[in-house]
Amino acid sequence: MNLTQLKKIFSDNGCLKIYVKILSPNDNSKNQVYFSGSFDVLNVLPIKEIKNEAPGDWSKERFKAKIDFSWIDHKGEINIAPKSQLILYPKYPEVRFSGFLLGCKNPPSELMTQRTAGRLFFFSVSNKGMVLGHVSGPDSEIAREFNHTTTLENYGVFKIIELPIAQNNREKLISELLRIHQLGWIKSKRLNREGMILSCDAPNCGGYTLEAELGITPNGYSEPDFLGWEVKQFGVANFARINSKIITLMTPEPTNGLYKTEGAEVFVRKYGYADISGREDRMNFGGIHKSGIIHPRTKLTLELIGFDSESGKIRNTDGRIALLDENQNEAASWSFSSMLLHWNRKHNQACYVPSLSETNDGRNYKYGNKVILGTGTDFQLFLKEMSNGHIYYDPGIKVENLSTKPTIKKRSQFRIKSENLVNLYKTNEIIDITA
Repeated sequence: MNLTQLKKIFSDNGCLKIYVKILSPNDNSKNQVYFSGSFDVLNVLPIKEIKNEAPGDWSKERFKAKIDFSWIDHKGEINIAPKSQLILYPKYPEVRFSGFLLGCKNPPSELMTQRTAGRLFFFSVSNKGMVLGHVSGPDSEIAREFNHTTTLENYGVFKIIELPIAQNNREKLISELLRIHQLGWIKSKRLNREGMILSCDAPNCGGYTLEAELGITPNGYSEPDFLGWEVKQFGVANFARINSKIITLMTPEPTNGLYKTEGAEVFVRKYGYADISGREDRMNFGGIHKSGIIHPRTKLTLELIGFDSESGKIRNTDGRIALLDENQNEAASWSFSSMLLHWNRKHNQACYVPSLSETNDGRNYKYGNKVILGTGTDFQLFLKEMSNGHIYYDPGIKVENLSTKPTIKKRSQFRIKSENLVNLYKTNEIIDITA
């Protein structure tokens, strides 16, 4: 096989970029393969689940993350490696790749059990979330071709080969956003899973309308929305003031605490309050909850358990974002492992688009000419911003018909002001798409 053939296999499987590492002698099945000195490699690797492993000594704690990985052999055939996983060491931090030979019917054992320098490890991610990999020896035709390739960008320890389908994706995104901006007012709408246009009448339809224009349909994959970019809309009153608006980053449900064990209704009855506008037979749970501050209504305090704000590192793999009451009972919590699972992959390349709305003739939206682009993130940056109070928990949970047949509306939100997005990404810029 040559490099052109290998690129075609990746392209045929819906891959956009190939990441290449020149393996050192220590990169083998016994010592694991070193991937990154931070968690940012999770930006490009779709992980299925994360489990924490805490032996008692925090310096040895680690996360284990499963990935769907398969080897491409020298004939171009794909062989599933079912035990493949990433090992995340938060102390350093560090990410390593292991289990990639176990259970595979035709693994590249000859190359991945040895300590030969100069082997090349290629991997890419398909549009279905599968990671495909190939390894070649230092004297192979692929290695000779790759070693004569120039002007490749770096991503940590990897070189990047952009496949034709992925080239100029940033320009394609900006071009589409310019087209949508020039449409002016757009009737509120959304797409279903089959791509059919449906009406959308709720106040939060700005994101659905933008996704519909971009052709983004709901799917079960935790993948970025459009050509590798996560696209998020946020409402503004004036396109000239996009740095002063609140943006919802994630809406995950708690993974533990009373909310999880006893349910949202019990949680609201215990920690919520009567509707402040006077609506009868209703209790709410809302308000901005910032790290280390007791909320005046709920009496709960948001705490980052297992995170060292000074070093910006996770110190405990069993760590979590927790809402604690005055007796230190855990009302609700989100494990670091569950939050890490959602954050990095979806937010590596994010585009934030401002919108105006009006309801004079039904609901309509208009999208601005200045968009915010953020690239390169890390979940520990997310926690750092939460520790600083820039990211906060701002839920909108309610229980109606309390005395008869209670109905519950759940909405857990982690939010940030747009001016603080710069702290979440290694590169952050405002682009005028009309320029």
